[in-house]
Amino acid sequence: MQVQSLFITATGTNIGKTHTTLELIEAFAAKGLSVGVYKPIETGVTSLAEDASLLLKVCQKVNKNFKNLTPEDITAYTFPLPAAPFCADTEQVIKLEKIMEKYHELSQLCDILLVEGAGGLMVPVTKDFMMIDLAKKLNAKVLLVTPSRLGCINDTLLSMEALKSHSIEFDWCVNLYEDKESFAEVTQPFYDAVFPEWWSAQKGLQRFISTY
Repeated sequence: MQVQSLFITATGTNIGKTHTTLELIEAFAAKGLSVGVYKPIETGVTSLAEDASLLLKVCQKVNKNFKNLTPEDITAYTFPLPAAPFCADTEQVIKLEKIMEKYHELSQLCDILLVEGAGGLMVPVTKDFMMIDLAKKLNAKVLLVTPSRLGCINDTLLSMEALKSHSIEFDWCVNLYEDKESFAEVTQPFYDAVFPEWWSAQKGLQRFISTY
């Protein structure tokens, strides 16, 4: 059986990709699926890949095939500079073949592989290859995590247009974190009017995973 993959991205950095991915690991496992994780590229890593470590720790609790893996095993590249991969990759070592090879290795260990991107969709991996191109290359469905802060409607719609222009199947959710007290007044009216089925990472994950 070909493994399913879900690419978790966001409208930008520090939106809640890792938080949402951690919730997804537990939700898919509770459904009875063998779930794995992959963080292809993590930047801002001086000694410990924090996101990969968090993801692996939770994954190891639900998938014995990941028990003996290290954070380095679920990443293809890490860089110390906290920047877009292309900028952090000062020696230009990134090879797409290595990213895909690691993806296929981890795919053998699970029913569904959760792939967490870096930053947003248009973050450059190489000079002419963006995160959105990686999602397309993986033939993965995308979950777009959007913020709840003022101004998020614009960011959300732009990311949706990018996914549509690349003919990528996607779903999206709001991470109710920043400005959540004012969200119901300054943002939610538009979502209610245009996207009545919208959901949040805090409420709605169970309905989302029911499609798998």
